[in-house]
Amino acid sequence: MAVGIFDSGLGGLTVLNAAQTRLPDVDFLYYADSAHAPYGVRDAEDIYNLTRNAVQDLWSRGCDLVILACNTASAAALRRMQEEGVPQGKRVLGVFVPLIEALTERRWGDNSPPREVAVKHVALFATPATVASRAFQRELAFRAIGVDVEAQACGGVVDAIEDGDMILAEALVRSHVDALKRKMPHPQAAILGCTHYPLMAEAFQAALGPDVQVFSQGDLVAESLADYLQRHPDMLGTGEAGFLTTGDSKKVSDRATQFLRRQITFQAA
Repeated sequence: MAVGIFDSGLGGLTVLNAAQTRLPDVDFLYYADSAHAPYGVRDAEDIYNLTRNAVQDLWSRGCDLVILACNTASAAALRRMQEEGVPQGKRVLGVFVPLIEALTERRWGDNSPPREVAVKHVALFATPATVASRAFQRELAFRAIGVDVEAQACGGVVDAIEDGDMILAEALVRSHVDALKRKMPHPQAAILGCTHYPLMAEAFQAALGPDVQVFSQGDLVAESLADYLQRHPDMLGTGEAGFLTTGDSKKVSDRATQFLRRQITFQAA
């Protein structure tokens, strides 16, 4: 009985790893659309179509619940998919919700008016497509007032991570943090708004400094998923666990094994 986890590439493995640690008795089917990665430089219509096709594939494989472990897909496709209608008995959820809950210290179902929160200056690091969507700012504004969000599009970071070039990725992280600090010199908190970025969490923290609280999505999403499944145990689905990719199975397997430091074997989607 598997829960589907979708990502444009390997970044969602950070969510998968946290979810497997938090929910050891739950099976997961991970789907990487590696043939079309990265999504962060694509237009919204393209992202929507690719995401919809992948989610429908996971539904057809018995995953009643699919987590979009890709911020770009969550930003550009999730709301539209939900508005256009989800098949009966199926669900698709994004990764923004747990992050907003943590930042505002209020549950997603809390529909009271927006209120002030402790953190006033927030740095958002994300892909160009996520930044352009302004989805994070929109969802935050529904729940909090007086929060200044400065977004930094981190071009090239996902490509470097997917290519396994961590030296380049670290250099790019430092460059993007420097660019952000020129716009917001003293952020109180930083959002790693791409599931690839937790792989570079230490580099982000070092560049930002020890006084900046860095929010990373893996553990937050895992805890939220645990709560959701406790309330909706029927959403566990009937699919088999495993790893699927639209890209080169061997290459993706090698990269995934390197990232998680345990043997990961992808099959062709």
